[in-house]
Amino acid sequence: MPTAEAPYRQIANELTAKIRSGELKPGDKLPSTRELAESYGVHMNTASRALSLLHDRELITGQPGRGTYVAEPPGQ
Repeated sequence: MPTAEAPYRQIANELTAKIRSGELKPGDKLPSTRELAESYGVHMNTASRALSLLHDRELITGQPGRGTYVAEPPGQ
């Protein structure tokens, strides 16, 4: 029986799809960790882990004190 995908991966994959489709464009601000947690009904640690995964995929960039933004594609 297949196991359910971890919630942080579901969030990260959904945001990845929005970035790749162009729904979220480079420079767009992402919701805060708290806002993501509330909208997905998960703990803030889960939302933070999803953002960390997107950062590892080099799809987002954090700006301390300002927020998290969709990164420019590599080579831009």
